[in-house]
Amino acid sequence: MNFDRTKEKLEILADAAKYDVSCSSSGGKRKNNGGLGDSSASGICHTYTEDGRCVSLLKILLTNHCIYDCIYCVSRKSNDIKRAAFTVEEVVDLTISFYRRNYIEGLFLSSGIFKDADTTMERLVRVAKKLRNEHRFNGYIHLKSIPGASDDLMKEAALYADRLSVNLEIPTESGLKLLAPDKNREDMLQPMRIVQKGIQQYKDEKKLIRSTPKFAPAGQSTQMIVGATNENDLQIIKVADHFYKNYGMKRVYYSGYIPVTVDNRLPAITAEVPVLRENRLYQSDWLMRFYGFKADEILDFNMPFLDLEVDPKLSWALRHLEQFPVNLQTADYKMILRIPGIGVKTAQKIVSARRFQVLTIDHLKKLGAATNRARYFIDFTYGNPFLKHLTDLNLRKLIIGGSQSKFQNQFSQQLTLF
Repeated sequence: MNFDRTKEKLEILADAAKYDVSCSSSGGKRKNNGGLGDSSASGICHTYTEDGRCVSLLKILLTNHCIYDCIYCVSRKSNDIKRAAFTVEEVVDLTISFYRRNYIEGLFLSSGIFKDADTTMERLVRVAKKLRNEHRFNGYIHLKSIPGASDDLMKEAALYADRLSVNLEIPTESGLKLLAPDKNREDMLQPMRIVQKGIQQYKDEKKLIRSTPKFAPAGQSTQMIVGATNENDLQIIKVADHFYKNYGMKRVYYSGYIPVTVDNRLPAITAEVPVLRENRLYQSDWLMRFYGFKADEILDFNMPFLDLEVDPKLSWALRHLEQFPVNLQTADYKMILRIPGIGVKTAQKIVSARRFQVLTIDHLKKLGAATNRARYFIDFTYGNPFLKHLTDLNLRKLIIGGSQSKFQNQFSQQLTLF
């Protein structure tokens, strides 16, 4: 292996991969049976696992050569940048070498589309297949599905990868046609259907045959670029909701558009990355996935954009004050989840603790609630002096004044996380 050339390729292709944030290992349960790695105990992609551990991976493109000219993509064919490509053997060797040195815990492999979709997907599958079969690598592998690749290649990829993902890229079909006229939304949807169908078939067969091969055990995910086109937040979260309900998606990722070129179809090259908007979309996503909110409860046609001053749950509460105050001793779990400042774990603790004692605001603090918000929406059995502000016209300002955003003055640091 030519060390200098490999290092140069790694710099080029790792840098090109940083724009893809749709990587996560939650759900992977590939056990170590005497080989290398163990994805059952680790996450992936410089992110945090559920128990708070930070984990890492080798995140690269197979190549940044691409036959498409998507105006928002740094690897588009018309862009004058350095090009590079790894061979299958080079990616495998890098993965094993980095893993043995404890640099990584898995592989996230994407690619520009060179020649055609099937050729590109076949190379990605060969990498995963070689790692699993020849090197007995049991670490996490996330492959990007190439839109337009054959169904057979998608099925084979799912047998070797823990997670597959196809990026929707632009939330709406009209936006995709504007910025990537060569691409077809249907080509993106077909691989998702194949993976969804295969996962369900695996579950059914597993009930009858214990030795049924794993099929994308960590599911599939997708990513949407936010701010490159003029979709509103209501459109974006409705698209996400659709894919959760109809495609069994594990995660939908949102990536604030980073200006990469000058074009009258795109925001100005000096435009700021919409980091706060991206964060609000993630919060809305969690409300739909874990808090029982519907997309049209979070936003509606009269309010199509998320409030950037307050989080989506607080915004909903301020618009539905008739639902409050909530009595912690008698309210059901679903309603407790809707109280601003109370998360899923805290709500579960409240339901458990109230069986043995009458809860106070001090108990609420110990249970993990953000009482600087929750106190205005809760009716304690012994009374709550903060409820006098519930009908106050300045309630919003009062809550904002008592809170401090963790994103304040941190926008410049956000991009370094990529």
